[in-house]
Amino acid sequence: MRLKDKIAIVTGAGTGIGEAIAHKFSREGARILLAGLPNDPVQDVAAAIAANGGQAEAFLGDLSEEAQALRCVEAAVRRFGRIDVLVNNAGIFIANAETDAYRVEDFDRTIRANIRTAFLMTKFAIPHLHKTRGNILFTGSEAGFNGSANMTPYGASKSFLHAFAKGVALEQAKHGVRANCVCPGAVDTAWTRGPGGPLSQEIQDTIDGTVPMGRRATPEEIANVFAFLASDEASYITGALLLADGGVTPGKGQMGDFVPDELRRPPASTLPLRHSHEGLRGKEIFYAK
Repeated sequence: MRLKDKIAIVTGAGTGIGEAIAHKFSREGARILLAGLPNDPVQDVAAAIAANGGQAEAFLGDLSEEAQALRCVEAAVRRFGRIDVLVNNAGIFIANAETDAYRVEDFDRTIRANIRTAFLMTKFAIPHLHKTRGNILFTGSEAGFNGSANMTPYGASKSFLHAFAKGVALEQAKHGVRANCVCPGAVDTAWTRGPGGPLSQEIQDTIDGTVPMGRRATPEEIANVFAFLASDEASYITGALLLADGGVTPGKGQMGDFVPDELRRPPASTLPLRHSHEGLRGKEIFYAK
């Protein structure tokens, strides 16, 4: 149990990668404050963790609001006594349009959810992490390395998190606090598969072919990376941008089309995930046709 007795905050913990991180951290022995928007199934995830013998408490609120972010950090300290790990996973991908057609309101929503939330949570958690020599993790993206057509603000917001994580790592090293960023590629969630999302079915059908490994990641595979970086096993890793994109960043062309069917199958899930494809439920999506 590599996170035994650790206290963690996981933002965006109700669906997708965040739900998987919550279950993985609990399985590894952490006690967790799960944060999400009021309409996210965060309480359901907390109940599922409790049913499996773990300890988790839900916090519902908009963490891009200063007061709510501070309340979230204070709630974790009040409930568990300290903070060892902050996982800045909250974020949105809610629009698909070329830059000149990208709505200003969607740009503003993306910046608030993906950047402001991470900044505020980091700001308020750092004094507590000094006491425990804890660490901070961010959910970046290969889009922050490579850019993404028709979603330029999303890729740019992730690039900010990459630089922010490295800067935090440099300034906080003297306090014994580490900071790292996990950078996934396409993950099998509502963002990349299913109706109602920002990607057309035509684009969804081409995703696996652009991945050298021939498939999307599972949320659990990404959660495994977070668990390692949060643990003491990663004690000498800070300021790292860890790509978990199936080879997309160095890849060229439709390399995934050459992967045989038996290698396209993802590993069997071991976490009791229920909300992998609910991350866009109740959220306004914009798609420029």
